[in-house]
Amino acid sequence: MATILVVDDEKNIRILYQEELEAEGYKVLTAENADEAIKILDNEKVDVVVLDLRMPGTHGIDALEKMMVKIRDLSVLINTAYSEYRDDFLTWLAEDYILKSADLSVLKDKIKKILEKKGKI
Repeated sequence: MATILVVDDEKNIRILYQEELEAEGYKVLTAENADEAIKILDNEKVDVVVLDLRMPGTHGIDALEKMMVKIRDLSVLINTAYSEYRDDFLTWLAEDYILKSADLSVLKDKIKKILEKKGKI
């Protein structure tokens, strides 16, 4: 079973994503900020990180860089409401970049493609 880490400061989004992704058969861990996510990565084997960018404390781009230094082959999917960060070269470290939407089909499809590429599905 693939493990997904959802990092988002909005509690309702974490709950929604957890419910939806667990219904898809994934184990889902959640973190409300980047620092908590990095601690989880120290203790858990995670296949995909779904990462928000604008959060209190450590910004998601800084967290992405820290995560990639810690785990070189980590697959991170940036999931944000802000398109302007797409041009920041540090976001290119992520596997993909999507804009948040009420329609979770894009998020689910991207996760599935990442896991297929990694041979986890």
